[in-house]
Amino acid sequence: MAYPELKAKAVKLRKAGYSYNLISEKLDVSKSTLHYWLAKIPYTPNEVVKARIGAARARSGEVKHQQKLASYKQAQELAVADIGTFTERDLFMLGLGLYIGEGEKNEVVGIINSDPRIIVASMKWLQQVCGLQLENFTLAIHLYPDNNIAASLKYWSDITGIPRTQFGKTQVDRRENKKMAKRRKLPHGTAHLRVKSNGKKEFGVLLSRRIRAWMDIALDVKI
Repeated sequence: MAYPELKAKAVKLRKAGYSYNLISEKLDVSKSTLHYWLAKIPYTPNEVVKARIGAARARSGEVKHQQKLASYKQAQELAVADIGTFTERDLFMLGLGLYIGEGEKNEVVGIINSDPRIIVASMKWLQQVCGLQLENFTLAIHLYPDNNIAASLKYWSDITGIPRTQFGKTQVDRRENKKMAKRRKLPHGTAHLRVKSNGKKEFGVLLSRRIRAWMDIALDVKI
């Protein structure tokens, strides 16, 4: 079963009042993955759950889930107040932080990640801070056998705005001894975003070295 369909079934079952244990049994999905998918979905145990674990335990689980949702809401409100107005300087430092963690460390400028928000934020940083245009980006997608190739490529093109003509070769990891941990958790695989200079020196090796210099300055600051 493809990831979007599987996740949709899990969401439907959770909204219908099924526990993680029962959903895991029905869909053959680990409870850790279900928690990742369903943590913020309201939950009221149904009669099947109550019959299986008892009304008292079911009620206790419901109360704990409500407390968790309240905590998520409080954290969100605090985070909004903490961040405040987002400035150009904030974007500069956010992008640099992302690059320190996820960027290419050779003389190629690029970001590798499975989270579309990180890829899109990195593109925004490279465009607004470094002066790149959409035509300066290439994208190559690394997938697993359970990913839908056509749907994944369309997804990344739609989310980034990068046309398919600027996509590199798609890689599908078919190694039999590869751990299953990333399967079903990466619905559209991993995106490898890279920069091409298109003949402009300032967007080639010079940009890579400039970013490395920013990284060195930021990491060597005594706080």
